[in-house]
Amino acid sequence: MRTLDAVQKRMVVDMITLEDCVAFSGLTEEEVLAIAEHEHMPEIAATALAQYLTYQEHGAEKIRDMIVDDIRASQARNDRQHVRDLLHVLHHFLRTHPEAQPQKHPWSGHF
Repeated sequence: MRTLDAVQKRMVVDMITLEDCVAFSGLTEEEVLAIAEHEHMPEIAATALAQYLTYQEHGAEKIRDMIVDDIRASQARNDRQHVRDLLHVLHHFLRTHPEAQPQKHPWSGHF
């Protein structure tokens, strides 16, 4: 019985956490949460998708588009705080993934 207890304790120590998965994804927790929101999936699954997309051609652009879609959905719900939060997420993502920055900014024609 004592052997089983030692095995069980070791299993707990060797478990990978959500924070570990987020770190492996190469994105921030907020960016992963935006993917989870967009895809209607658990956060742990979103970390795998995030990691996959970061290594795909145009993957960063797809992540950018997911965040933008989340912003538009929040605007439609009139959830101003979530819009602000997601704008910060988008800003950070574009700063750390310049390959996702659009060549032409669609909003620049409004000013």
